[in-house]
Amino acid sequence: MNEISNYQEHIDQAIDWAWANLPGLAINLITALIILIVGLYIIGFLNKMIRKFFQKKDYDLALESFLQSFISIALKILLFVLVITQLGVQSSSLIAIIGAAGLAIGLALQGSLSNFAGGVLILLFKPFKVGDFISAQGIDGSVSEITIFYTKLTTFGNQVAIVPNGKLSNDNIINYNALSARRDNVKVGIGYGSNIKDAKDILLQICADNENISKEPVPEVYVDGLGDSSVNLTLRFWADTSVFWPAHFYVIEETKRRFDAAGIEIPFPQRDMHMKGEASKA
Repeated sequence: MNEISNYQEHIDQAIDWAWANLPGLAINLITALIILIVGLYIIGFLNKMIRKFFQKKDYDLALESFLQSFISIALKILLFVLVITQLGVQSSSLIAIIGAAGLAIGLALQGSLSNFAGGVLILLFKPFKVGDFISAQGIDGSVSEITIFYTKLTTFGNQVAIVPNGKLSNDNIINYNALSARRDNVKVGIGYGSNIKDAKDILLQICADNENISKEPVPEVYVDGLGDSSVNLTLRFWADTSVFWPAHFYVIEETKRRFDAAGIEIPFPQRDMHMKGEASKA
């Protein structure tokens, strides 16, 4: 009987605690849910306002995307803290939990923290910006977006390559748009029986006829070497970065067409074979 009385006493205490605390817990839960829903709506609204603000201002696109990502994440973390606090978690306890969780997460996500630091370095030192064509980590492409953790590149094949900022900030990068002009080296071989001067004159005339090729510095042609089956020439010319590739492809196509018209041979590798057999013995 005593055991039954003890059980009944515990049940009564639990019921009394529930009647005393559940209404408050329910109110806190509902309030936290309202804060969460309203907070997400406000964050979405602020993100739209920030995007419109940046669209009206002439800021660096890399800085814009980075700040938008950072502000969005910071606002969501702040909202999380508000919701947890509303549920009854003490601020001191929450700070201790966040500190311990931050340490654990930091150890587990060292790569992500490295990417974040890399993103900050990219924004500070600006080795490239949105729209630049770069070569990095074995990938060639135009920079389409720079976020807090990674950079998006659009390749020649219209593919999206995502490269971590940590690797970009700690490795070699070739920025083809950093300077306003680029120099091209086009190599072409002619036959040993062809006239070198005529070939050089044709190459220089090709450069003179194309408006995309700069006249200063003056295009130059050199004999680059004497190969097994050809005399190798190198044509060097400058072009604005924006029209570099049209100029490059024009020179290659025109070289073949004009060399053919002038009777200048562009040899290809070939071998002479001598057969030894019964006929040669006779």
